[in-house]
Amino acid sequence: MRSVLVSLWVWFAIGALIVLWVPIMAAARLLDRDPAHYWAGYTLRILGRLLTYINPYWEIELEGPFPDDPRNPYVVVSNHSSQADPPIISRVPWEMKWVAKKELFDLPFAGWLLRLSGDICVDRTSKKSRAQVLSTAHDYLAEACSVMFFPEGTRSRDGRVHRFSDGAFRLAIEENVPVLPIAIDGTHEALPKHSIWFNSTPETIRVQVLDPVDTSEYTPDQARVLQRHVRARIIQQIADWRGTDLDAVDGRSGTEAAA
Repeated sequence: MRSVLVSLWVWFAIGALIVLWVPIMAAARLLDRDPAHYWAGYTLRILGRLLTYINPYWEIELEGPFPDDPRNPYVVVSNHSSQADPPIISRVPWEMKWVAKKELFDLPFAGWLLRLSGDICVDRTSKKSRAQVLSTAHDYLAEACSVMFFPEGTRSRDGRVHRFSDGAFRLAIEENVPVLPIAIDGTHEALPKHSIWFNSTPETIRVQVLDPVDTSEYTPDQARVLQRHVRARIIQQIADWRGTDLDAVDGRSGTEAAA
């Protein structure tokens, strides 16, 4: 019963804040003269941070190192376990344009905010749309704005780290910008995939910004090598948090990992 009450409160508060934020975002976009709509996007991240304080059972630990210059662009990548990941990762102290699925952009109010922020829409069923994502990301990087990918492409169904696609890593190599890995853990337990019910027991959610990975020594045909290196670092961080072995975190362990 407590879980139901907590969930009703959290979703009501989220909905109210999203609706109230639309005119704020519209004003931010109107006043933002940055070619990357940096400050409009940053205004949406402020909302994301506010949303993380609604649930009284969340304790969020965010650790760096953080980039010294927020306008030194990165291709940022993170594992993905829950709808809670984007607002929680929004606590990092810089703006980045997020790649998000078309279904979110089609939502009333929330989708309007994504469009006003300049976030990047991807139709996962369209090859043309996926190519356009990389083109738009290239433009943002050229304007000194980082871009953010969940290279698993969807939320993990079991809290483990599953297959990463290579696109974000190829982009980083081609644009000669570092990859900035982020590891997040605890959100699968707080709000699992396909669930609308928040856990009503105290949850510690950990976010670690890992050291950036220089891409200058990689060629585009080595994107998968870079991808595996970054993925392994994220898995290692989560395994260290959980005090378990790597196979318990790696969703591609065993025969699948060799594919």
